[in-house]
Amino acid sequence: MGQAESAAGKEVTLQNIQELYRRFASECPSGNLHFHEFRRIFGVSSSSTQESAYMKIVFQSFDTNKDGKIDFMEYVAAVNLILRGKLEDKLKWSFKVYDRDGNGSLSRQEVGHVVHIINNIKKHEDPNLTESADDICDRMFQLLDKNRDSQISLEEFIEGAEKDPWLMEHLRMDIRPTEWFVRHHS
Repeated sequence: MGQAESAAGKEVTLQNIQELYRRFASECPSGNLHFHEFRRIFGVSSSSTQESAYMKIVFQSFDTNKDGKIDFMEYVAAVNLILRGKLEDKLKWSFKVYDRDGNGSLSRQEVGHVVHIINNIKKHEDPNLTESADDICDRMFQLLDKNRDSQISLEEFIEGAEKDPWLMEHLRMDIRPTEWFVRHHS
């Protein structure tokens, strides 16, 4: 996810929460973080369709009550995951992002949707990339779907990512908050 794991064991104190609230209230005077503010915090300024789609998926994953905005508690959970979360927690969150219908397993269509978006963003950043999204999706299923039921369970997802560096690189949701975010929230 682009963050150092050194903060993973850091305890969150009441003082940390109070400081987070002060910053949240300053950045989001309405009391909620809206999508355009979320994009700014994560340094997304382009209007690329693919990047917007990706950020929308990430935003929706943090909007746990599905009201179209992130309240303070959702914000604290997101900050904690991004800056202090353990690898397994980050993989569980990544799985949730892929699992668009929320049924607890990933279909080829769900994986393909996210992989296509991420692959298009990566190709925009590096036109020399040669792997197609379909090839990536096929390889993921070949490596992850151990029982060959055309579904990837959470257990298969985590186990595969932890064992294979290529899978880890392609399965995790790589969100890189801007320096401002890290400086103000770590």
